Amino acid sequence: MTEDWQNGGFGIYIHWPFCEAKCPYCDFNSHVARHIDQAAWRDAYLTELKRAASEVPGRIVNAVFFGGGTPSLMDPDTVAEVIAEIRRLWPTSNDLEITLEANPSSVEAGRFAQYRDGGVTRISMGIQALNDADLKRLGRIHTAKEALAAFDTARGIFERVSFDLIYARQDQTLAAWETELNQALSMAIDHMSLYQLTVEDGTAFGDRYAAGKLRGLPADNLSADMYDLTQEICEDAGMTSYEVSNHARDGAQSRHNLIYWRYGDYVGIGPGAHGRLTIGGSKFATTCYSNPKRWLDGVSLAQTEQPRETLSQGDQATEMLLMGLRLKEGIDPERYAKLAGKALNPDALLKLTDLGMLDQSDSRLIVSKQGFNVLNSILSELLQD
Repeated sequence: MTEDWQNGGFGIYIHWPFCEAKCPYCDFNSHVARHIDQAAWRDAYLTELKRAASEVPGRIVNAVFFGGGTPSLMDPDTVAEVIAEIRRLWPTSNDLEITLEANPSSVEAGRFAQYRDGGVTRISMGIQALNDADLKRLGRIHTAKEALAAFDTARGIFERVSFDLIYARQDQTLAAWETELNQALSMAIDHMSLYQLTVEDGTAFGDRYAAGKLRGLPADNLSADMYDLTQEICEDAGMTSYEVSNHARDGAQSRHNLIYWRYGDYVGIGPGAHGRLTIGGSKFATTCYSNPKRWLDGVSLAQTEQPRETLSQGDQATEMLLMGLRLKEGIDPERYAKLAGKALNPDALLKLTDLGMLDQSDSRLIVSKQGFNVLNSILSELLQD
């Protein structure tokens, strides 16, 4: 019998928790360490992969993602052994996508060929800005020149390369963002993740903002204009958005992230990693302990995870809706109804459709172009009883 997760596929996420420096805007589980026992971390990942394979054997792996932290600080041999173990433990799709996140420094770019030889098929680079002043403000330790050189290196080694940029930065004008975005699009790129700067609690930026010291942030109307301009310029360049913040040429979409947004299943391994696993007809949310030492010490005891949460059918329907409506392809409302045991509120659907926020056609429910500007409000409306 087909299970719901098969609508999205199956992937594996490996979290490397270490960075050379902590960026002031970052709220990911990343840590700065003087010494890292690469062999111990390699053995831990291999052990956890075996444990996961015993729970969900025989599934076809569609994508693997090394995230962080900064996975390009991992020894290439460690990455290669993890990939080899995944291939040994599970069958894999013929077009298996294996992504590794990287900082664009010359040191890490020097490892790109080794990562490719170890099985990595795609690099995702955290460039974030294309001028040195803003890179310094963002706490990045590379220069714009280094970023461009690292990108050129990656482009010569991998068929698929993505990079991230942050916009709506301090004191950034609409014209400056337009120039920067056009520069990025001229770099023979096939995938970009374009994020508006958000100030998160618990980060250095969050502390500065609370103290009234994070100045120059754009007003809401400027942020909205930047978003609209981003969509327009990328669409004209053949890099349409397939998700709220992600743009790609046809066929270059991130397969691993599509597993998330299509609400498939994925194993999460490493400190702070999250997962969604369907076992014995029940779907579980998994969360690994975030402290690297706590996680590493727990491997030998098979105690790397916090207690699992069993997701009700209603919880699954809500999560599927929240994730799926971020995609330009939208969702199948029948899938929602099957999970929730009831259809979406017809009054809310009619209201949002009449307002031009939703499109309903060919058995799909899709957020319109203007609807993406108020996506959270649309989701709230749909989820009301």
